[in-house]
Amino acid sequence: MSHWVVLALAMAAVCAVVLAVVVLKQRRIPEDDDPSATPDVLEYMTMMIGVVYAIVLGLAIAAVWEGRAAAEDEVRHEAQALHEVSERVRIYPAPVRDQIRADINAYVKYVVKDEWNYMADHGELSDRGTKLFQTVRNGVTDYAPQGDQEMQMYQPLMDQIAIADDARQARGEQAGASMPGLVWFGLLVGAVVTVGMIFTLQIRRSAPELIVAGLFSSLIAFLLFLIWDLDAPFGQGMTAASDAFSSLFPGAG
Repeated sequence: MSHWVVLALAMAAVCAVVLAVVVLKQRRIPEDDDPSATPDVLEYMTMMIGVVYAIVLGLAIAAVWEGRAAAEDEVRHEAQALHEVSERVRIYPAPVRDQIRADINAYVKYVVKDEWNYMADHGELSDRGTKLFQTVRNGVTDYAPQGDQEMQMYQPLMDQIAIADDARQARGEQAGASMPGLVWFGLLVGAVVTVGMIFTLQIRRSAPELIVAGLFSSLIAFLLFLIWDLDAPFGQGMTAASDAFSSLFPGAG
């Protein structure tokens, strides 16, 4: 089931629960109840709770968005470095050049087709991907340059391999979820408190009140889902920047 379908069902479920509670609560209100009796201080506290929770949500979204952007940058650096290696080995003899390019293509193909899913499931790099990258490295380092042009190109190639390796390791560090469990506890408790404060304001069953209550609860559910979805850049259905590999290595996509 698509994670967007899960989101839609979750938002609908939260909205339905809130509306059901509002309707049931209103049925139990005595006839002599005065809806204008809500204390001013309670309205003020409700507003302040909403403001504080909005700030917390904004900070959480900014944090996971920054983490996702950093992960995409690392993927682009890795892809670009490998692309530079693939292009710069053109001065090498054909057998060596073709073998290095074949090793790079095999590594990229595995990353795009298999390692993304592995990272999403395990939160770390795969052993198979590490071995394929080591094969690429060995193909570059094991060749003894012949002539001045090849010798001058050798160190820049090694620098690009080092950049790709560093970006790969950074990608592995960003594979798992970064939001601490304590923060999630605060977000979920805050959502329950914020939505629950609706019922302290003597909400009735009028259409405008029900619509606002439903939309507000759905918005909270959507924002929490957005944080969860962005928290792990290589998981939960939103893969970070695999297009960087696919665009530079069309045959590996």
